[in-house]
Amino acid sequence: MTSELRELYQTLILDHNRNPRNFGSLEDADRSADGFNPLCGDKIHLTLKLRGDVVEDVRFEGSGCAISTASASLMTQAVRNRPVAEVTRLFERFHRLVTSDAADPVNGQDLGKLAVFAGVRQFPVRVKCATLAWHTLKNALEGRSEPARTE
Repeated sequence: MTSELRELYQTLILDHNRNPRNFGSLEDADRSADGFNPLCGDKIHLTLKLRGDVVEDVRFEGSGCAISTASASLMTQAVRNRPVAEVTRLFERFHRLVTSDAADPVNGQDLGKLAVFAGVRQFPVRVKCATLAWHTLKNALEGRSEPARTE
């Protein structure tokens, strides 16, 4: 990971942890899901509103480590107003990024700010923190009632 990406990683994680975007409940939600990371204690409740096949709005509540909170915050920004099929592809690209080998080059052009999460590859236990919100989102989109778990 380049020094610029490492600095951006730290800056974005801290900013989105201190000031999470889209934090709170969504009163007119038509989908919701819960997630839990037993290793870190992260908990998330995600609500979203679909308009046809587009994620019109998405919010999250809960508590967690800085990586978990920042990932949820950045994820909600990234998926808003996108078609579900595109959100699913974004989930797959993000998951590939954070679970790839730490020595692999980062090609984050298609991920935008989410590319900073390449930094968690150096700390495999933190991958679960970064992916919790994403697995919870996937459950909500698929209408699954069981909580997303990262164990």
